[in-house]
This record gives sequence, structure tokens and C-alpha cells, in this order.
Amino acid sequence: MLRGREHDQRAIEDLLDGARAGRSGAVVIWGDPGIGKTALLGHAVERAEGFRVLRSTGVETEAELPFAALHQLLRPELARVATLPEPQSDALKGALGLGGGAGQDRFLISLATLSLLAEAAEEGPVLCLVDDAHWLDQASADALLFAARRLDAEGIVLVFATREGFSAPGLPERRLDPLDAEAAAALLDDRDPGLADATRARVLGESRGNPLALIELPRTGDPLKPLPLPRRIQEAYEARIAALPPNARTMLLLAAVEGTGDLGVVLRAAERLGIGAEALGAAEGILSPDGGTVTFAHPLMRAAALHAAPFDQRLAVHRVLVDVLHDHEDRQAWHLAAAALGPDERAASALERTAARARERHGHAAAAAALERAAELTTDREKLATRLTEAAVAAADAGRPERAQGLAERASRLVDDPRAMARLADLRARVAFERGSVHIAHDLLVSGAERVAELDPVAAGLMLVDAGRNAWQLSDPERLRDVAAGLRALRLRPEDGLESAVDAVAAAAESLNRGPTEGLPAMRPLVDDARRIDREGYQLRINGAFVAGLVGDFEAQREISSALVEECRTLGMTGWLPISYVTLASAELYLNRFRGALADATEGLRIASDVGQPHRAGYLTGILAWLAAVQGDDARCAELAASCADHFSITGIANGTAWGEWALALLDLSRGRHTRALDRLEGAMAGPVRHQIQAVHFAADQVEAAVRAGEPERAKKPMARFEEWAAAARLDWSDAVLHRCLALLESREEHYLAALRSHARPFERARTELLYGEWLRRERRKREARTYLRAAMETFHRLGARPWGDRASAELRAAGEAVVASADADKQADLSPQELQIVRLAVTGLTNREIGARLFISAKTVSYHLYRAFPKLGVSSRVELARLELGAS
Repeated sequence: MLRGREHDQRAIEDLLDGARAGRSGAVVIWGDPGIGKTALLGHAVERAEGFRVLRSTGVETEAELPFAALHQLLRPELARVATLPEPQSDALKGALGLGGGAGQDRFLISLATLSLLAEAAEEGPVLCLVDDAHWLDQASADALLFAARRLDAEGIVLVFATREGFSAPGLPERRLDPLDAEAAAALLDDRDPGLADATRARVLGESRGNPLALIELPRTGDPLKPLPLPRRIQEAYEARIAALPPNARTMLLLAAVEGTGDLGVVLRAAERLGIGAEALGAAEGILSPDGGTVTFAHPLMRAAALHAAPFDQRLAVHRVLVDVLHDHEDRQAWHLAAAALGPDERAASALERTAARARERHGHAAAAAALERAAELTTDREKLATRLTEAAVAAADAGRPERAQGLAERASRLVDDPRAMARLADLRARVAFERGSVHIAHDLLVSGAERVAELDPVAAGLMLVDAGRNAWQLSDPERLRDVAAGLRALRLRPEDGLESAVDAVAAAAESLNRGPTEGLPAMRPLVDDARRIDREGYQLRINGAFVAGLVGDFEAQREISSALVEECRTLGMTGWLPISYVTLASAELYLNRFRGALADATEGLRIASDVGQPHRAGYLTGILAWLAAVQGDDARCAELAASCADHFSITGIANGTAWGEWALALLDLSRGRHTRALDRLEGAMAGPVRHQIQAVHFAADQVEAAVRAGEPERAKKPMARFEEWAAAARLDWSDAVLHRCLALLESREEHYLAALRSHARPFERARTELLYGEWLRRERRKREARTYLRAAMETFHRLGARPWGDRASAELRAAGEAVVASADADKQADLSPQELQIVRLAVTGLTNREIGARLFISAKTVSYHLYRAFPKLGVSSRVELARLELGAS
């Protein structure tokens, strides 16, 4: 019976009930040692009748062995791995050391974990319990958290129990507090009903509501020593261990040092020390053998066994384990290192090999730890520098920038080879960029390129191209001009493959410093190159998609980006997905495919958060803010725009805040707050936003706001800005917007008509129709006005642009037409972003499993969302779904 945990028990039971009904859920249970986390997991097992129960426990000594905890959890279900899609099956096999491909994307491994759990749930609900999550190896933690955040309709419950030191953003949490006085007294009476009143009172006072303390303190000779509570409980365990026979104490030490609970290894090591299996029996109550494993009844018991043993005895146990673990090279390497009393090249080399195997399985955190420990055992200066450098790279790959930075700085003090120095500069720049220090990242790339320019001009060129991208994002014309000059000085050859990228950097510098007239034409070859590449060349294709947006070729941007997204989703190349979604969502936004942009930006933001790419997250948040403005969602727009401003204050990268400021101004414009919109956009132009491409696009909104605010003189600067860009771009859509601006400024009908002839984007066309209809009504040509106002209203409603539709409806009523709801409502309007993503893929003929693989969700979740989407779309089968037109929005 759990005293004082009724609410926590009920929360667990609610999760289990949900899983029985086909709903999934996860929770993280936090608490101090002994507070009752493991007992609550036991309650979950008791209540999980009809569930498949999978368990894993983080082990301190396994925290540097990649996927150790995941293997423990999934071991009962490994026969199902063969049923997964081949890329997932290979990835999971490789991660768990069961064969399959090595070097797979870590998120493909995570998706395979989710898929395997979903496969198990096909036969009934599944309960996954992860105890001591603060000791999970990083690779297992990443995979399990990824799965937990994507649980939906599988019938899976995933419970983590942890102390401080475990980060699980996005998951529900429950913190276990100490028991209240009544519950504490009841628990003590349950366990020790015969305590003397004075002792009982003192135990209740000193235990401070900690259940384990209430159970263990009465067993000590002096339960009230002035020590922290966990240490006092540990001393109680040490006293129990000290009373055991010597062989039993040694058996406990073996189990504690071995750490993984492998009973076979523990018994083989015991045999080497002349100890028989009967010693396990003597340790009963502290050690619990179960099949092929042996576990401590509580983690503090393991700590007590380690603390009670002399140093030389612990050292001897590590050495014995080195001998018996010849079939487990990674575990052997760590015991070899633990047994080293000083520099030891044998142990260091073994750890280096462990790190290589860990990196093949995407265990980057484990690789970093192994290499860092190898460095501690190394005296040779060159090997030490190499190991520290590789440890820094692995730490950066593991998403641990602070650790990577420290290792890189230590390595940089040891190297004098220009190539090695350039590599470290590139790494430090990458870390600085991810930490938001974009100026530092830029300077590191430039200095690194200078060091290696003569030895390897192509490597220097790649670093400078990255530096140029940083300078553009910082809206820093001087830095970008210097980078362009540095690239020219390298005198790269056409066969080096960087010609169009170098030209694009030079053109960007021209655009930032002198305007777009000369820059735009010189950027287009990079777009053409990107469109010609079918596979590989991801960096060039991403840059090409980005530049396509700068030159206003949104069809090309969408073509390149959608191919990249499809390829990355199919191959599981998750790291490239956020930036691919950035360019795809922005292209769809500019093409007025708003629902597609919303679905893609939402998915991109989720993945950017998962893979730790805050700069991509800032850009995608800005796109979502703009879409919220179009939809008239004032609160969400304001929230997202504020998040963009927060990103900018940290990173100095202006593209996200450019979207955010534009979004707020667009919302003001749609609500008739013209002066406020104008003030906001002029304020944005006073800062770094003026160098971003959004400043070109919102120039037309500035013109409209100025004219409608009755201050047309404030339209001169934005009009000149857009006119110059449109003249250089020579595009139909920009000509149409230019004519609309001229129509507002000059009040001339021919400009409205010219704009309508050139418009292809529906939102922009509807805005022109609205303005033209208003103009016609003011000219007392109401009958003509109604035609354009009606068309505008219907388009706005179809696109979900609510405030614009309301404005068109009001104008139409003022023009003398009774407004009725459109019979041709857009059936996609009620779909959630995820439902739209799933439906769009289902239309192409992909199976639920294939859709799940591309969206990093389970096939069962795909089925659930299709079931919800069908009635919204007015269909009942995939055959009917295939007849719908879903691409235009």
C-alpha cells in the first residue's frame, strides 16, 4: 500500500485507462532519492492488467554505452524488428549491435523505436517503465524522448522516473513531494509498529516525509546522525553490508562495479576470485537475482557497496572484469580505464576504438566521453590533441556545445598544423553559431579560412561561404563585403565546384551594399545549379533554394525544397529537414499556399526543436506568426512574434524578427489600424530588418498603410525600395504588386487592371480586387465593384484569411449586395496541420506505414488522423480522397 500517493496513483491509472481506449501518454516523475518513484512504478505494474510491460533502468556505469538502456527496454520485443520498414529495421539493428547498417541517422533510430513499440501495441496496450532516467545513456534518452513526444493513438504509456539531471522538455511532469504527517506516521506504523514513542517521534521528525528514510532509519544503531538524509540512509545500508560474510560483501562489490546487472559476468568474475554462487544467497535483500540479471534493491545500496570497499579491492575487481569481458570490448575498455593508475596507452587506445564504434551507432555523447577519458590517459602531445579534437566534434554532434567548446579550446592549445587549426576553428564556429554567438562564429570561420587558404583553398572557400551566410543573416554589409573579397582572393577554379556559390556571395554583398540591381541576376546561376542536382549536394541545393527566395523565384524555391524534404524524409536525414522546411514553407507562403505553409512550418518547427536548431526554429516561428496574422489569430500572432524577438535578442539573426514585425503590421493592416502598421514597419526599417528580403515584400504593405492612413508622403521610401527591386527582378508577380501600389498612390484605374492581368497568387490578387472594388464603390460604380468584392471575399474565405474576408464582406454589403456564406467552402479549412500533412501524403498512394516513416509518427497515429480527416473532407475512403485537389492551398 502506498501511503499519501493517492493523486499520483490516480494519474498513472488515468494513463493506463487511456491506453486501454487506444490513447497514448507519457509522464516524467521527479523526486529525491527514496521519495517513492520506484514504488509508484510498481503500482503501475500492479494496475496494468492486460498490458505488455517493458522495463529499463538507467545504470551509472552504462551512461557512456550508447543504446544500452534502449536495448534493455526493447529486448523482449526484438523479434518484431524484422517487421519494421527496412531502413528503420537496419537502423535499430545497427544501434543495438544486432547487425544492420551502421551510421544511420539517430532520428531514424528513434522512429524505429516508436514503430517497434507501436507494433507491440497492435496486440494490446503497452506499458514502458524507465527508472533512474538521470543515468540513461544519451542515445537511449534521445530515442525514448523522441518516441514519447510523438505518442498519440497507439495505446502506449511511457513513464520515466528520475532525480534532477534528466531533461525532458515537452512532456508532462509530476513531482513527488515528501509525505504529509499523517501518511508518514501510517507508513512508519506499517513497518515498525513496535517502536518506542520517543524513537518514533524522532524518526518522524528526521525523515522529513521521505518514505525510504522512514523504512531504513529505525534499522540503524544511531538513526539521527547529523548527515544529509540520502547519506544517512546509505550509512544504514553500509551497516547492513558490514554485517555480511566477506564473500557476500565481495559479491556485492562485483555487482556494483560491473553495473549492468549481467549475472553471468558477475558469477564468472566471482569464480576468478574464488567465490561461489552461494554468496548471492547471503546478500539476499540487497541483491535480487532474476533470470540472467541481478539488481540492487535500491540505488543507494549500490552506492553503499562501492563506498564500503577499500580502493585496492575496487581496483582488483575492475581488473578481474577486464579479464572476463573479452567478448564485450566497450565495457572492457571502461574497466581497463578505471583500473589505470596513470597514463595508459593500452586503455586509451581501447577507449578510442570504443568511441569509433559508438559514433557508427550515433552514440555521439558516448564517443565524446570515451575520447575525453582516453585523452586523460595520454601523454603523447599529437595523440592528445587528436583525441581532444575528436572528443570536441563528438560532443558537438551530441548537442553538448559547452562541453564541445571546452574540449576544442584545450585542443587548440596543442596544435600548430594549419589544417588542424582550421578544423578546430570550423568546429568552434559551429558551436558558437548553435549557442547564438553568430558574430563569433563568423570571425572564427574567417580566421580559420585564412590559416588554410594556401594549403587547401577549397576548404577555405567552404568556410568563407558559411561565413557569408552568417553575415547575411546578421544583416552586416561590411562583413559580407570582406567575405566576398576573401573568396575572390582564393582564385578558385571552375572544377572546384564553388563557382556559383562564390558568385552568389559576391552578388549578395552587392545587394546589401548597393541595392539589388546588379546582385539579383548574378544570384540566379546558383538557383539553376541547384535545380539540376537530383541527389546529394545538399549544401548547394539548400543554398540554391535560399537564393531562389532572394530573387523571387518561388516556384524554383518550392521545387528544390520539396525535393529535399522528400529525400530527407525518405532517407531519414533529419538534420537537414529544418532548413529544408524553412525554404519550403516560405516558398509556399509567398505562393499563397497558406495551409501547406502552415503544415510544413509546424512540422519543421517540431523537428528543429527535436534536433536542437534554434535558429531554424526562430525563422519557422516567424512564418507561423505571419500565417496567424493572415488568419486573424491576434493572440497567437502576438505570442509567436514575441518569440521571434526573443530569438533575435539572443542570436542577432534578423530573419525571424523580420517575419515577426511584418506579421504584426499585417495584422494591424487587416484590422484597419493603418497608422500603427505604418509606424511598426518604419520602425523595423530603422534596424537590421532593412537588409532582409522581407523588407522588399512588406514595402507594398507600407505603401498601402501610408495611403489609407492619409499620409501618402510616407509611401515614397517603400515605393522606391520595391520599385528598384522589381526592376531588377523582372517578374510578373512583382509587376502586379507594383501596379497595385501605383494604383493606390495615383488613384488610376489602369494600374488596377494591369495588376489584375499579372496576378497569379490568389491572396495578392484578392487584395487587389478588394482595393479595386473599394475604389469602384467610391466612384459610385457599385455594380462593377460587387464583381471584384465578391471574388475577393470568396478567395479570402477559401484561404482562411478571416479579417480580410470580413473586410471584403463589409465592402460588398456597402456596395448593395446581401452577403451569404459561400457554398464552396474549403474542405481543408478544418484540418489540423498534422492532418493536412498526412492527407497530402495519403493522396500520393503511400501506405500508413510509409507516411509514418516520413512524418516521424507511428502508422497507428496516421490511421487515427486519417479517420478524423475523412469526415472533414466529406470522403469515406482513400479512393475518394485521391479525387480531391489538395495541392493549391
